[in-house]
Amino acid sequence: MPDFVDEAVLHVKAGDGGHGCASIHREKFKPLGGPDGANGGRGGDIVLEVDPGSATLLEYQRRPHRKAGNGAPGKGGNRAGANGETLVLPVPDGTVVTTLDGEPVADLVGAGTRLVLVEGGAGGLGNAALASPKRKAPGFALKGEEGASADVRLEIKTIADVGLLGFPSAGKSSLIAALSAARPKIADYPFTTLVPNLGVVEAGTVQYVVADVPGLIPGASSGKGLGLAFLRHIERCSMLLHVLDCATYEKDRDPVSDLDALEAELAAYGELTDVDLSDRPRMVVLNKIDVPEARELAEMVRPMLEERGLKVFEISAASREGLRALSYAMGEEVARARAARPAPEPTRVVLRPREIGDASFEVVKVGENAFRVSGAKPARWVRQTDFSNEEAVGYLSERLDRLGIEDALRKAGATEGAEVYIGTEEDSVVFDWAPDLDASVPPTGPRGTDDRLA
Repeated sequence: MPDFVDEAVLHVKAGDGGHGCASIHREKFKPLGGPDGANGGRGGDIVLEVDPGSATLLEYQRRPHRKAGNGAPGKGGNRAGANGETLVLPVPDGTVVTTLDGEPVADLVGAGTRLVLVEGGAGGLGNAALASPKRKAPGFALKGEEGASADVRLEIKTIADVGLLGFPSAGKSSLIAALSAARPKIADYPFTTLVPNLGVVEAGTVQYVVADVPGLIPGASSGKGLGLAFLRHIERCSMLLHVLDCATYEKDRDPVSDLDALEAELAAYGELTDVDLSDRPRMVVLNKIDVPEARELAEMVRPMLEERGLKVFEISAASREGLRALSYAMGEEVARARAARPAPEPTRVVLRPREIGDASFEVVKVGENAFRVSGAKPARWVRQTDFSNEEAVGYLSERLDRLGIEDALRKAGATEGAEVYIGTEEDSVVFDWAPDLDASVPPTGPRGTDDRLA
């Protein structure tokens, strides 16, 4: 798996809503056809979905920018615009989604789990939907809303029950190959394993997953070797298995010092990431006892390790000696951990209506006869307005008045001609306030409004 990537930054943009249509029905012998402009289509969402067939984030590292389809504009004859296509992005099981600042967004575990990352913009209303007894033939329509955007970080944390830890060439890959049907790359040089490998092990009635991560060396927490980048893949493991090499050629190493070095790197990883692995059950395997000198060393150090309260197994991944007892012992530990977990609650389908926008707003004086109006609903109305159409601007003024903004401006001390900013400081629209503007009578003109229908 040379193209394994377990972390990527994703820049997503949902689809924009289509604009509404302003149209008047025209047909022979029907002079009062009325408005027939339809609504624009909704923009497509961007959804993350756990796909069991996905194992890497390489595709998102290669193409980090993704955009959903836009909604189509409405048409005359009451023909609504088509909705934009939702973009579904497959991710591996165990993918963690965070903001670029590290704030958690979601933990995607389980095949089919979905997360709506960003929502598409709503389609604009056509003039048929805007018609009322007071405004029978509107000569305007509302613009579609812009789709939401976000920048997130995706990170894989492998779903496994047992995590194998050890020095390079300690025999972790050989062990996972001997215990399961996995076939990782095995060679007699350090750092053969460059990516995490998973294997499924069966021990009686218990089936569990074993994860093999690249080897650790002293100083990995400060960047030596492959560092600690892959230790995130054992964060979810129920137990840890130290694989100690009893046949190493390095004179300054022995199984006890190797174990101390591995535990020191685990502690350093916990300090760097605030992930405490000290409470995970541990087991130790003394590997390569098919070598006579290694068997003698294993028999010598085993009592020292058992004095620390560790379960110790003498094995040979090459000759498969001791593997049956080891696999059953790990299976018992995994079964015990699974039984201790709280029973999962049944999934309940909760239907929630889509939130249109909070009606609350705030008026703040920002200068001499200058005021800023902040709030989700007025900002959304401004984005929907076509300011090249006087009737649309009058309709916006009417909506803002019904919401209570004009009364709030008066109470804040605004006078005619005051500068009114609606929106944030970075993105706002400026109005010269005309409190006596009457939006109830639409102007006539070439936009389709007929004064006979007013």
